[in-house]
Amino acid sequence: MSGKKRYYSATVVFQRTKTMFLFFVLFTCFHPLQAQVVKVTNDTSSFILSEYMQELVDSSGNLSAAQVMQQDKFSKTNGAIPLFPNQVKSVWFRFTVAHQATNSAQLFLNIAYPNLSDVSLYAIDSGQAKLIGEEGNEVISSQHITGSPNIVFNLRLPQGHSQQYLLHVYSRHPIILPATVLTYDALHESITFQTIVTGLYLGVLMIMFVYNLFLFFATKDNNYLFYVLYILFLSLAQTTLAGYEYRYLWPTHPAFNKYAVIFTSSLSAMSGLVFSMLFLRTSENAKRTHKWLQLLVAIYALGLCLSFFTEDLSINYNILNYNGLVGVLSVLVTSFYIAKKNFRPAYFYLTAWLFFLVTFIILILRNLAILPYNNFTTYIIYVGSSLEVALLSIALADKINVLRMEKEASQADALRTLLEKEKIVRDQNVELERKVTERTEELSSSNTHLSNALDNLKDTQIQLVEAEKMASLGQLTAGIAHEINNPINFVKSNIGPLQLDIHDLLSVIDEYDKLHGSENSEIPEKLVAIDKFKKKIDVGYLKTEIESLVKGIREGAERTAEIVQGLRTFSRLDESEIKTVNIYEGLDSSLVLLKNLMPANIVIEKNLQGNGVIECYPGKLNQVFMNIVGNAIQAIKQKPVQSEKEYLSISSRDMGDQLELRIKDTGIGMSEDVKRKIYDPFFTQGTRRAPFRSWRNRD
Repeated sequence: MSGKKRYYSATVVFQRTKTMFLFFVLFTCFHPLQAQVVKVTNDTSSFILSEYMQELVDSSGNLSAAQVMQQDKFSKTNGAIPLFPNQVKSVWFRFTVAHQATNSAQLFLNIAYPNLSDVSLYAIDSGQAKLIGEEGNEVISSQHITGSPNIVFNLRLPQGHSQQYLLHVYSRHPIILPATVLTYDALHESITFQTIVTGLYLGVLMIMFVYNLFLFFATKDNNYLFYVLYILFLSLAQTTLAGYEYRYLWPTHPAFNKYAVIFTSSLSAMSGLVFSMLFLRTSENAKRTHKWLQLLVAIYALGLCLSFFTEDLSINYNILNYNGLVGVLSVLVTSFYIAKKNFRPAYFYLTAWLFFLVTFIILILRNLAILPYNNFTTYIIYVGSSLEVALLSIALADKINVLRMEKEASQADALRTLLEKEKIVRDQNVELERKVTERTEELSSSNTHLSNALDNLKDTQIQLVEAEKMASLGQLTAGIAHEINNPINFVKSNIGPLQLDIHDLLSVIDEYDKLHGSENSEIPEKLVAIDKFKKKIDVGYLKTEIESLVKGIREGAERTAEIVQGLRTFSRLDESEIKTVNIYEGLDSSLVLLKNLMPANIVIEKNLQGNGVIECYPGKLNQVFMNIVGNAIQAIKQKPVQSEKEYLSISSRDMGDQLELRIKDTGIGMSEDVKRKIYDPFFTQGTRRAPFRSWRNRD
């Protein structure tokens, strides 16, 4: 949202003072005008031009320079910066400059607001207006001053002379004229300072952009996504308004500037509003305001669409101005309202806004001529905007801590609930055991013997199930250990030869080092000895062997990492609750861990449709995949006659709100008797599986 405020401070704030300005003009225009002369001396290198200017509003927009000279309807320009309502498209200015500086051969007119369509400068000589130059963001520049995005004219005024000028401004955009007359040194000092300040400001925004983009990829939180978009569009809006885009990105395509400010400012404001809604959770904390902010975003979008169907952009600038003012006040009030609910992120947001508003007020006071027009009052808004962006980045980072504390509190509540339920179950078990004991004592001795036999049978069955589980776990553990041991042994076996090869190469280097202290007559003889030694150890073969050994070590390390990654994905120790995950990842990890148990003739076929994202218990579902695939491998192994290729087929189908997963193999399958018992408690018999199964997840 600060992007909208920044644009508002640079252009729209002046619209709020237009009424005062027009009244002042009405009072002064009835008095005789006595034009003052801008006298540029050695003591002062730059002058604010507005106090020396007279102005004439061209309502028709068709007056020529000759016609303007014939009319003497100029009025005194008032205020530190001349500004006009959006409907004013053409204004003429008249001023006189006396070049009395001896330390500068040239004087320049610098207009620090490049968002003007067409600006023409005329020199009045012998009653004739001679065109000096034409600039603007809809004109291909012919005399651009290197490094400056501003509109700059060389006044072409020799030392010791004075000259009267006419300045014509025609613009589709709001007309604002912060103009100064500068010497050559003052101009380049101004350009250098402007470049440094703008560079520092964009540097801060770039750092915040990269930092929050990294956090977005790490957390996948849409708050960071829209904040990154907001920073991007804010940067584009600022540099477009300052004229850098036109000067450096599309200098030969001035038509782009008709929409550049409107589009970048609107997108900055829209992304800022969306970010504010997400960050403050207005859909939960302020539902009515949430709908209101959505309406403001829709108005910006409507303004963008209207810009394609009209030549007059006044409507678009009015939308930016007034919709921006309403948006600023709405978000400020909303953040204050939510902060009163002790919503921690709202405090950060409100603090960031207050920093910006202080600098924003300074800019308003400068435009009202209460504060002077200087570098501090011009660029202080950059400081406020930078502080706002930095504080909001800190707030987003703090949000991670808030979510972590909320998760810990939720886990603590869940643990307390679990302990309470466990106590209830324990008490119920005690009571149940007491009642069972009482009823058991009432049974006859024959029933007692039968009960004991049944208990023994259940214990045996439980032990059988546990034994099978332990056997499966042991087999899986042995397989994983074997899989990890193979690449580790390969790495270990390569280290010894690698050390020997490196030792041989170091020996050759030592022989060369001995040449430094030898007599010149001894060097040829020692070089021959070194060559014999190199042939003896076969240096060329050593290079090839070292590359091969290093490659083998790398492959072993990569294989070990793959197994560990598969084991970590399979275990999912931190996902013991229902989560939205991609089940294909868990399925792949199960296949990696069972690779050691899989015969070479088994071919895995996959036909997976849909993205595989469902809500489930990831750890438990991975165990299901492990058991089913393990059973399938056992079923294939138990076939009396093995084919050259046995198949394990895995397929899925997207069924709208359901995902169907099928696992099929060419193993021995299950008998009808086993199929009837597979859901009986404690039942187990070797490979308990069907040749064809399907599972579905329902929302």
